[in-house]
Amino acid sequence: MNKSMKIYVAGHRGLVGSALIAKLRERGYDSIVTRTSRELDLRRQADVEAFFERERPEQVYLAAAKVGGILANNTYKAEFIYDNLMIAANVINASYKFGVKKLLNLGSSCIYPKFAPQPMKEEHLLTGMLEPTNEPYAIAKIAAIKLCRYYNEQFGTNYISVMPTNLYGQGDNFDLANSHVLPALIRKFHEAKIANAPSVTLWGTGDPFREFLYVDDMAEACIFLMENLDYGRIGEFVNIGTGKDLRIRELAQLVKNIVGFSGQIINDTSKPDGTPKKLLDTSRIRSLGWEPKVGLEEGIRRTYAWYLQSSAIKGQGR
Repeated sequence: MNKSMKIYVAGHRGLVGSALIAKLRERGYDSIVTRTSRELDLRRQADVEAFFERERPEQVYLAAAKVGGILANNTYKAEFIYDNLMIAANVINASYKFGVKKLLNLGSSCIYPKFAPQPMKEEHLLTGMLEPTNEPYAIAKIAAIKLCRYYNEQFGTNYISVMPTNLYGQGDNFDLANSHVLPALIRKFHEAKIANAPSVTLWGTGDPFREFLYVDDMAEACIFLMENLDYGRIGEFVNIGTGKDLRIRELAQLVKNIVGFSGQIINDTSKPDGTPKKLLDTSRIRSLGWEPKVGLEEGIRRTYAWYLQSSAIKGQGR
């Protein structure tokens, strides 16, 4: 691979985007282009096309998205579908229009039906109803997959899509109103520990199963695919995960132990659980030559250490 090629990472300040930047630089790529959302609004077609015409990147990592947990997805439904549709359509079309040689589109495992067979294989896409709490986001992500596929089929482009499981790690969003389950648990247990609280209340029954992938592993997988494999080998999209899951209550207990909180866990069963189980079948990505390296406990320990450091820098830690 030409280490001097110009690479545009959309969403470089997010969880995956920041990990991609770090891993690309580790590998010696020295011409990485980024823009903040204030510098470039990816929802505006004219602005996106002007940027691509000026910069002419050879590769694009499409990691920009409006994201959030179950509360955010349920609250900002119109924004989740509109923003993510526009971002995908503008970046993918501009990539074609201005000669991008290869693009990686980052999706989400929420694209699968709520009651998809387990573990979920790539061919289970669009075989059933989506989970209502994240349907707007899922529809936008499905549209992005199809955009890549049909641009490939009609125009001969080389745009690949990856569907990661639940991601976590340094750079995650710990805002309790908008975060995903794992960073929310880390923050809740940490704050309860500092406050010497008797208990922590968690949404739902704790029964659903979830799979988690450390973000550095995700970044490695993306770069591996971009360096070594084309659309013809990968197909419409490929799952990226660990192939292992656990119940939310087991995850909560693990985070509680790592943080060192000694109180009780209380479940608020009036709150929604979401999809009961969504374990990815990762046989395709493994057959292509990639496997994750960081186990869940080690990943949570690294993430908690980053959270403590980040909080201390912001003057919020103890």
